[in-house]
This record gives sequence, C-alpha cells and structure tokens, in this order.
Amino acid sequence: MKRLAILGSTGSIGTQALEVVAAHPDLFEVEVLSAHSNSTLLIEQAVRFKPNAVVVTDDKKYTEVKEALAKLPIKVFSGHGALADVVQWDSIDTVLGAILGFAGLNSILAAIDAGKRIALANKETLVVAGELVMARAKAKGAVIIPVDSEHSAIFQCLVGEDVTKVEKMILTASGGPFLGRKPNYLVNVKATHALQHPNWVMGAKITIDSATLMNKGLEIIEAKWLFGLENDQIDVVIHPQSVIHSMVQFIDGSLKSQMGLPDMKLPIQYALAFPERIKNDYKRLDFKDFPKLAFEAPDYKTFRNLALAKEALIKGGNVPCVLNAANEVVVNAFLQNKVGFLEMSDMIEKTLECISFIQHPTMEDYLQTDKESRIQVTEFLKKSQLSIY
Repeated sequence: MKRLAILGSTGSIGTQALEVVAAHPDLFEVEVLSAHSNSTLLIEQAVRFKPNAVVVTDDKKYTEVKEALAKLPIKVFSGHGALADVVQWDSIDTVLGAILGFAGLNSILAAIDAGKRIALANKETLVVAGELVMARAKAKGAVIIPVDSEHSAIFQCLVGEDVTKVEKMILTASGGPFLGRKPNYLVNVKATHALQHPNWVMGAKITIDSATLMNKGLEIIEAKWLFGLENDQIDVVIHPQSVIHSMVQFIDGSLKSQMGLPDMKLPIQYALAFPERIKNDYKRLDFKDFPKLAFEAPDYKTFRNLALAKEALIKGGNVPCVLNAANEVVVNAFLQNKVGFLEMSDMIEKTLECISFIQHPTMEDYLQTDKESRIQVTEFLKKSQLSIY
C-alpha cells in the first residue's frame, strides 16, 4: 500500500490521479489532498477518500473547508507554508506534484528535503529551477519520476538502459488545434478556439500552452534537467496522432519509443506504481485505427514560443524563470480575451529582454526574478490594452 499526497487534487492531473487511486484501492491510499481555491471539489474528494489531512492554500477558503469536514477525522490546514510542512510527514510515501505553475515549486522542494519519492507533473518546477532542484534531490536522496506523457515515455524507454549511451531524445508534439496555420489565421483566434485540443484532455493553461507550442518548449527545458542532457541532445518533432509519446535514440542508431492512446491516466498510474506495472482497463492502441503515423518539423517562425524556449534553454540562468513567469501571465490574459494569440509571444519576448540576467541564481533570485517578470509583462499588457482604445 502506497500512501499518497496529491498536491493540486482538484486540477486535471489531480482528478485523474484520484481515478487511478479509486481503481486500485488495494495499492494506493490517500494521505493528503491539497487545492488552492476549489473548496467545493476538495470537500467532495475528502469525503470520498478520507485522507489524514487536506490543505487549502487560499486562506479565505479555510473556514468553509474546516466546517464542512468537522464531523470527519480529517485535519484541515491552510496556506502554502502549511503545505510545505505537511508533505514532509513520515506517513507519506509518494508526493504527486500537480500544482499548476510556479506556485508548485515550494512544496516540491519541501518534499525533496524530506527525501520523498516525487511523481512530478509540475513541469515549471524544473523549468524555473532545474539545476537547484535536481542538485537538491541528489543530495537528499529524493527520487523524481515524471508524469508528463513525453517525459514518462522517455523514462520508460530508459529503464534497463545505460543513460551514457543516449545520443538524443525526441519529444513529440501534437501541434495542437492550429497545426499548419499561419499568422494571418492565428491573429484572429480566441481562447475558445485554442481550448479545443484535438487529442488530449487537459487543463485550460496547459491546453493554451499546447496551442502555442510553449508546452513543448517548457518540456525541452524540463528534459534537460530531468535526464541530465546537453542542449543539443533534445529535439522536437510534430506527430499529430499523439500515439508515439516520445523517443530515445542511442549511440548505435537504435530508436526506442513508448506508444499508446493519449490518456494521462497511464503515465500517472506508471509514476505512482513504479517500478511495478499494474493492470488496467484503459482502451488499447489498435494500429488498424492508425494506418498512417505522420511526422514533421515544428514551425518555429509561426509558433515563436518554441523558439523563445530554446533560446532560454541555451542562455540558462534565470532566463527560463522569466520565460515561465511571463507566459503564465499572458496565458491568463489570453483566457480572458485581453491579449491576442500572437501577441503572447511578443509580450514574452519583450519581458525576456528587460529582466537582468543571473548566471547562477539562488532560490531568492528565482523568487525575485519571477516577481519582476510578472510585474513587467503586466505593464506591457496594460499598455497594449490602452493602445487598443
């Protein structure tokens, strides 16, 4: 029985993780659930799974959750500080990090300091502070298992292999809903269009990142730190069917891939159960349904976020932190129809040019960089709005 802390339990990854838990009650037990402000769903989850504790990081929601669970033997805490404390409990075996964005970094670092096994779905943790995070994980003996479908695929391909024999890793991207589209089309798209992903069911922010290819850019940076790669060892290929989730090429020219239908429950289950593989009833891949698998190079000129991410990867330091912060702000603005689809890249690029470069950031540097980047890109957004009227 593995005892889990599911951080971000009300989000897309968190809810699917609880589906995995519900399907295998003999293997998994929920010790802790956490959410930011979706108190209604958090309460429902707590009543069903009866964890030892829940944490709501939005302090304004604490009283509501506390009163709703008063008759159950469930501890209720509030705030990010409480979450960082709770994830270090001895009663927790595995921490699933599924809090969205930069906000998930602190609790993951706390879990690392406690030497926990971490199923990592929060890619921003490694995008923002990959060097620091991986060094600390090594020092503390914490094991990090990726949940992202692409990184899970690579992780699975590397089982039993000598990682020093890897020549290249190839991340696949569906291309999102706007594959093949050019700027004259993209200038008019709205959030409702971008949220219609052809293959995957994901949260709103990740779905927009998929449409702009920023998601793939963030995954390149994540892969560098997760697998200890050089910048030129990571490549991206567009694969619209989303059947091959990623590939590893070895020094002898051999290529291994992990395949399956697009379903995030599979990499979630794999990360939670590793090193075991457990049986499930998910729909199986039938090659007769996919007589052709297509591949093409990304359009870096139209989907500039991918190019910006590769530049951030090469520059290193606090640049990926700037990239991530600016992207989180502009995606939120786009979801509210306050900025255009192509303008998001403009705003991110301008922010990258404004923030002072730090080659070897400390944790305080990352926090300050994140804050300054958000302020700067928000100013650009305000000026853009004023220019419209």
